[in-house]
Amino acid sequence: MRILIRTSRWAVWARRFGALALPLAVLPVLLHRGHVITSDNFVAVEAVALILAALGLLMAIVAYVRLWFTGDQGWWKATMALLLSLACLAPAAYFGWEDLHNTEAADVTTDFANPPDLVSAAPPHVVSAAERAHLEAAFPNARSRNYPIAAPQMYDVVNGLVMARGWDVRFRRQPASEFDTGAINAIVTTPLGFQQEVAIRVAGGADGTTIAMRSASLSVFPDFGENGQRIEDLMLDLDTQVTDMLRQAPNQPTTDSN
Repeated sequence: MRILIRTSRWAVWARRFGALALPLAVLPVLLHRGHVITSDNFVAVEAVALILAALGLLMAIVAYVRLWFTGDQGWWKATMALLLSLACLAPAAYFGWEDLHNTEAADVTTDFANPPDLVSAAPPHVVSAAERAHLEAAFPNARSRNYPIAAPQMYDVVNGLVMARGWDVRFRRQPASEFDTGAINAIVTTPLGFQQEVAIRVAGGADGTTIAMRSASLSVFPDFGENGQRIEDLMLDLDTQVTDMLRQAPNQPTTDSN
């Protein structure tokens, strides 16, 4: 007599949920980065994808248990469901970890009293004294810099760093003299497709040039500490370049950082 070996329905449905969740998780990222869908739509679709992935993972676990006791077919389908579901859930777990271990800040600047102007419509955000102290402690290198170099020359250095990062520059104003003020505004697109604006002010004066910087999220989605880290990275690179410039001109006075 022929014995019919069944295929576990749990394994079948687990693979279906996992196979549906993966494109729902990946395609919205590409569409969001290409500005095809809005941020609200992106978040909604990603939430559905994560729910489907979680259900697929749960079904795969149940399928493993049932397959062990029943001897039915479906090990491969359950394994595929497990891998597809984990592929969807792993990035969410990573960003959750980043959110827990980094200082979230929608708007960070090196000059809270007079931050550089934005050219985009950013959500309003008032930084309290306590929040300012917290941000300054979290990002100790996010401070305005003063260098004994003329404003036009410093503007070229800053502009070079911005271009090297591939940011989408929306506004430029080069200082016409050593006592003039210049500005650079650029848009940065995060890996998930959210946008943040960077504003840099290059202000010339009698004692050299002061560089102030600001990085602000253009949405309410968490920034995972990117705004503050972005300022620190550029300012440290700026310190390195100015140090090299002054070493090549030994008669120049030493740099002074605020």
